[in-house]
Amino acid sequence: MDRVLFGDNQFFGVNHMSEEKARAQQMRFQDLQSILDVLDAAWQEGIRTFMCTTHDRVAQICDHFRAHKDRYPDYRFYPCMPYAHKYANAVTEHGMIDALRRFLPEDGALSTMLKGGVALANKDVDTILRLLIDAEMKMFHGLDTPVVFIQNVITDLLLGVGMNQALKTFHDHVREAYGAEPGYITMNTPRLLDVLDSLGIVNPIVCANINKIGFRMCGGIALYESTIATRKFRPVAMSVLASGAISPREAIEYVCRQPQIESIVFGASSRANIRQTKQLIDELSA
Repeated sequence: MDRVLFGDNQFFGVNHMSEEKARAQQMRFQDLQSILDVLDAAWQEGIRTFMCTTHDRVAQICDHFRAHKDRYPDYRFYPCMPYAHKYANAVTEHGMIDALRRFLPEDGALSTMLKGGVALANKDVDTILRLLIDAEMKMFHGLDTPVVFIQNVITDLLLGVGMNQALKTFHDHVREAYGAEPGYITMNTPRLLDVLDSLGIVNPIVCANINKIGFRMCGGIALYESTIATRKFRPVAMSVLASGAISPREAIEYVCRQPQIESIVFGASSRANIRQTKQLIDELSA
């Protein structure tokens, strides 16, 4: 993985500290070209990997990069699935069975099963999960996707209800169907690593909040520092600035001091901020 990854929260109105900033960003990036301009700025600053959700508008971004492969010859996408809001909205509007039917293939045996709720009644989670992964990956066809992440809203839900085998299903399907490395986003790295160890998943890619003030780090800073120093996994640090609560140099200096951190993902809306963050990571990683 690259040391620096570019994230997409700013494009879709996600800000964990300020609803006002989130709304302003959402308004600014209503136009696709405004998103592409920022991605081009990140490209010009040497960032080659876009770590993104499977938001419907990402499909338009994928179309652009497919149409201009000669302009971005070594560009990579790290899909993060699912984009939970679209599923939640679908369930609210159509109910569980109809929502699943909308996202899964229309033909085949599973569609027939779903008409009567048979797959859910039989808890055929493995089949449904594999098909949902395939549905989410369709927008990335023809693009380089060497790592595919499962979002923390699902990772941590599965951990909470003890459906650990679903994490293994995700791991196996991503590898077998897409030749990619599975990655896990979580708010509870120590607990996730225990479960992945029990499933025989070795040296996993785990993306989690890692920052100086313990922002959204379940278990606290000391436990995370110990986990990073002693457990065998490939950490990807996100929320390193704690949504702006820590100054950039102080925040990145802290993360770069931690052993094993393989990558740092951040989002930004301007070329100046992208350049500043990229340069700090490069400087403090040396």
